[in-house]
Amino acid sequence: MTKENTMENEVKIVAQVGDTKIAETDVLNYIRNMDPQFAQQFHSEEGIKQIIDELIRQELLYKDAIENKMDEEEEFLKVLEDTRSSLIKSYAFSKAIEGVNIDEKEVMEYFESVKEQYKQPAGVHAAHILVDEEEKAKEIIEKINKGEEFETLAKEFSSCPSKDNGGDLGVFYPGQMVPEFDQKAFAMEEGEISEPVKTQFGYHIIKVIEKTEEKEANFDEVRENIRMELMRQKQQAAYLEKVNRLKEKYPVQVF
Repeated sequence: MTKENTMENEVKIVAQVGDTKIAETDVLNYIRNMDPQFAQQFHSEEGIKQIIDELIRQELLYKDAIENKMDEEEEFLKVLEDTRSSLIKSYAFSKAIEGVNIDEKEVMEYFESVKEQYKQPAGVHAAHILVDEEEKAKEIIEKINKGEEFETLAKEFSSCPSKDNGGDLGVFYPGQMVPEFDQKAFAMEEGEISEPVKTQFGYHIIKVIEKTEEKEANFDEVRENIRMELMRQKQQAAYLEKVNRLKEKYPVQVF
């Protein structure tokens, strides 16, 4: 048996259109190029059959197009040239940034220069009850003072979607809430419940669940983000350097 025959036996042929064979690898490559979530529905015997049918249809169209010399039509040649131009530009860009690397020392040095930006500010974990009228807010506060559960009252009276979680807003940081709410929440103590706080949305009863302290940036937590940012910067610099050299060779005019 020749080497060619051995290789052909190793490749599983799943269909044939004229003299063109469709291999199992063609099916796998077709699925691999799909969006992963969409591709999941084809990971079955029926799904594979659908892919094979689609590859057959595509091959039939291809053969018909070649036979009718569609590849020589002016419109097709224009599309082909546009596609070729786009691919060359994309390939040229990848070559321009080829070889750009980031080492651990650069990542650490960059982290030291920007770590203030990665510092986590003090935060507040709070819940609230939002109503339209101040009088209603005061009535709810009375219920709380008499021992009724804040979370239960939030589910009953609050107009904010957070009512489903007992009014829980999670942890937020300075500037994330409207100013009146923000200022009051950060001035309160853990476990404290506020008087009605008016904002553009209505009247809030705020309950501070927990306050978190300012946290220094952790290098291990942000290393990958910094590496990606540095890579972007260095690739951009390499790209612009290449383009600026080319401007000397090919005069550019902007009209």
